[in-house]
Amino acid sequence: MAKTQSKFKKDLRQFFRVFFSRGWVTKLCFGLIVVFVFCALLAPILTQYTPYEQDLLSMLQGPSAKHLLGTDMLGRDTLTRLLYGARVSLITGLLSSIWAALVGTTLGLISGYFGGWIDTVIMRLTDAMIAIPPLIFTMVLSSIVSGNLLGISVVIGVSIMPSYIRMVNGLVVSLRENDYIVAANLIGQKQSIIMFKHLLPNCFASLIVIFTMNLGTAVMLEATLSYLGVGIVPPTPAWGVMVSEGYKYLFNQPLIAILPGICIMLVVIAFNIVGDALRDALDPRLRGKL
Repeated sequence: MAKTQSKFKKDLRQFFRVFFSRGWVTKLCFGLIVVFVFCALLAPILTQYTPYEQDLLSMLQGPSAKHLLGTDMLGRDTLTRLLYGARVSLITGLLSSIWAALVGTTLGLISGYFGGWIDTVIMRLTDAMIAIPPLIFTMVLSSIVSGNLLGISVVIGVSIMPSYIRMVNGLVVSLRENDYIVAANLIGQKQSIIMFKHLLPNCFASLIVIFTMNLGTAVMLEATLSYLGVGIVPPTPAWGVMVSEGYKYLFNQPLIAILPGICIMLVVIAFNIVGDALRDALDPRLRGKL
């Protein structure tokens, strides 16, 4: 037991050493993610306004002591809507990534382990989904949901699910002929136990990496759908909605559209760079430098 704990602590120290040895860019991106998460969680504490509170006498005002980042065309506080918009964007990205990971991993395990016609059907459907551009695919699916957060997260989850299926399928195909899998079959272990107890744990490192990267993709897709008017429905404070509403006032009050656009850009870049660092930290064969 003591040896196991000692090995775990050693592996954990090595993980953080490799993760943070990628340079200041990785540290900065990790810090940005932490800041955005805390801002989303503490939004009611960080601002005295609500995201729907209107003040028609203060429309399109610039930064001031009362409104630190100004107001929009309905007199709503821009900073407040940014903070609450972080909640919507991050929750949508997280829910869609969780949904895609659960379903995609299960389908990848089944197709990779059983092979045959099951593998053919699942992988051909996956190839068909990949052949359709993600934005067009999500726009078509979002037209049949009501535009609420849960519905949009399911739509985005379906669009990013093929990445999990293909990755897990490839890993399982390479692992299912290993000696310990053959031995488990010989002693009569249930196939479900072999898949979820022996094969799935060997996919965790890759799943963590792709999950982190897909968070950024999901945030970008949600913002794009909201900007085009087929995602989160106004007046819900989503970053894509803010860009869509604010671009008409770029000359009067540019902060309305520019600030949420910057937030989207920072979150997407941060998740991708952190995911790349996680790949190096979790896979000894890929421990490189930026």
